Amino acid sequence: MADSLCVFSPSGALADPPALTRAVARLRALGFSVALDASARARSQRFAGDDEARLAAVYRVADAAPSIAMASRGGYGLTRLLDALDWKRLARSVERGTRWVGHSDFTALQLGLLAHTGAPSWAGPMACADFGRLDADGGIDEVTRDCFVEAMDGSLEAVGFRTEQGYDGLAAKGLLWGGNLAMVVSLLGTRHWPAAAAKGGVLFLEDVNEHPYRVERSLLQLRQAGVLQAQKAVLLGGFTEWKASPLDRGYTLKTAIARVRDGLKTPLLTGLPFGHVHPKVSLPVGRRVQLLVQGREVLVLW
Repeated sequence: MADSLCVFSPSGALADPPALTRAVARLRALGFSVALDASARARSQRFAGDDEARLAAVYRVADAAPSIAMASRGGYGLTRLLDALDWKRLARSVERGTRWVGHSDFTALQLGLLAHTGAPSWAGPMACADFGRLDADGGIDEVTRDCFVEAMDGSLEAVGFRTEQGYDGLAAKGLLWGGNLAMVVSLLGTRHWPAAAAKGGVLFLEDVNEHPYRVERSLLQLRQAGVLQAQKAVLLGGFTEWKASPLDRGYTLKTAIARVRDGLKTPLLTGLPFGHVHPKVSLPVGRRVQLLVQGREVLVLW
C-alpha cells in the first residue's frame, strides 16, 4: 500500500499555485497516496491563511497522522505559531508513524518539536520548490527525488558530499540538528531552542537571500553564544540567491566563513547539498549520526 502523504501550508501563501498541482501529480507518480490539506491554497496577506487557520491545518495533519506530512513551501509564518502549538499533539503523530518533512521556515517547527518532545523529523524537500518545478527550470532533480524516496521507505542510511581540504580523518558522533540559519538564530534564547541537541551535536545550516555579511553575523552570533563551540562539527549547505554589493570589494561568502572559522576549534565543513538548492539530500533531524571524512569525501551515517 502506498505511503499516505499530506501536503499542507503552515507558512507562506503559495507563490506559484500551478507548482502545487505539478508536485501532487509527480508525487503520485512516485507511488505516494497524496492528499491536499483543506487550506493548502489559502491566502491571508502573505500567509497561507491567518494564524488560527494555519494552526488548525497543522493539527489536522497531526491528528490524521499520514505517513508523510510535507510542507508546500516555506516563507514566513511558523514563528507566529510556536507559542500556541500543542507539541505533544504533534509528537503523538510521530509515534503513529508520521514523518514531518520540509526546510526553510519549516525549521522552526522541526526544532520546536525536538526541543519540546525530542521527536525526530526530516529536513528535506518541499512540494512546490522541489517537486513542482517546471521542466524548463530543471523539473524533478533525480538526486533529490531518490534521496527523499529512500528516506521515506527507510532504506536511506547515509548521505555523502565533497568538502574542502583539511579535514581528512575527522570522525565525530552526535545528534543531527539545524536547518535554516535565520530560523535557528531566531530561536536562540527562547523556550523553543533545542538545548539538549545543541550540546555535542552535529549542526547543519543553510540560507537563502542573505548577503554573506548577514550570514557571517548570524554565524558569529551562534559563536558568541557558545553554540558553535559546543558542536562536534558544523556542516554548511547552500547560501544562495544573494546579490553582491559594490561595497564588497572582495568580500565574499568564502571570506565570511573564513572569519567565522578563525580561532574556532569546531570543524566547519562546507559543501553539504542541502538548502534552497538542487540537488538536495534528506537529513534526519533529531537522530544520532556518525560523521566520517576521508580525504575530501564526507559521509554522514545514521
